[in-house]
Amino acid sequence: MGSTAEHQTPTPEPESLTDLLGGRRGAIDATVPPVAFAAGWLLGGESLQIGVGAALVTGAAVAGWRWRRGHRPRSVLVGLLAVCVGALVALRTGRAEDFFLVQLLANAASALAWMVSIVIRWPLLGVVVGGVLRQRTRWRRDPALLRAYGRGSWVWTASFLLRVSVFLPLWLGGQVVALSVARVALSWPLVAAVLGVSWVVVRRSLPAGHPGLRHPALPGEASAQAEQAPQHESAGNPG
Repeated sequence: MGSTAEHQTPTPEPESLTDLLGGRRGAIDATVPPVAFAAGWLLGGESLQIGVGAALVTGAAVAGWRWRRGHRPRSVLVGLLAVCVGALVALRTGRAEDFFLVQLLANAASALAWMVSIVIRWPLLGVVVGGVLRQRTRWRRDPALLRAYGRGSWVWTASFLLRVSVFLPLWLGGQVVALSVARVALSWPLVAAVLGVSWVVVRRSLPAGHPGLRHPALPGEASAQAEQAPQHESAGNPG
């Protein structure tokens, strides 16, 4: 009894999507340049050049700080590139609200991509989590995980559609300050909510006894284990 208790290992608590995917740091960093843009635009007497300059300086400062702290260069450069593209679009058109056009188009494209991924049974939530867990496509051979990731992906699709529904009328109305406020409100608070809700959806979609996201239950492996179980029982009871 004592030896059995000593060798028992506690069942680990299931990880959340926040643990696996992160998201808070990137979402917060992404809101700093738009806020700086709106502030510079307002304080500069609605000067597009001052707003763009404030956004670029702030974006470069955030990128440099993250780089010095050892964060992944790719994510740092992608964030800075998004700021630069938004600035170039605004300078090209001469419209301050066009600084947010890239964000609007990106969310529309993301909503479409996530919907298509669900329809073709390659839900992007599974692709992303499977990549983080280095499972390649093993997760997709687990029918329960495939179904769960599909349902969880709808939550992410809804978040992109929500952003588009908010950003589009504000962009059409030229509401620069409102766009900046919406950019902040629909960043980390929304990402946190989506991570939490999609995690609940994925967990509740998995059947009881499923080993979890890190251990896809493949049909072939399950049948092999089922065939080996009677053999072990018969070997232990020779009759």
